Amino acid sequence: MTQERREHARKPVELQVAYEKLNAFFADYTRNISKGGTFIPSRRSLPLGTAFRFRLVVPGRADPFELEGIVIRNGTDGDEPGVGIRFSWSDEGRRRAFEQAVEAMMTESFGPVVARQLLDRGGQGDH
Repeated sequence: MTQERREHARKPVELQVAYEKLNAFFADYTRNISKGGTFIPSRRSLPLGTAFRFRLVVPGRADPFELEGIVIRNGTDGDEPGVGIRFSWSDEGRRRAFEQAVEAMMTESFGPVVARQLLDRGGQGDH
């Protein structure tokens, strides 16, 4: 067992993302989040392995979604500078509960046929 030599324990970076429109959240979800991660545009570099805690505030939802992730990609230059983050789940049940909540919101907003098309196009099964 390796002994911890840091004077202060590392804490995850905490980030709150507030969506003003539900459709903006759905667009991000079908593009990035359903594939197990997200991309945050930034010119700041973060070390690979940096832990994140996300609070996703979504219109029409009383409580924010709480997600965790780890930096897996850094790019401070080029066409799309930013940080790639892979979500990490403490258990499969939490991941499924998140996906089911989003699917229910999409179904309520768009109806079952359109919601399924959006989810299938977004790579829902790519986990």
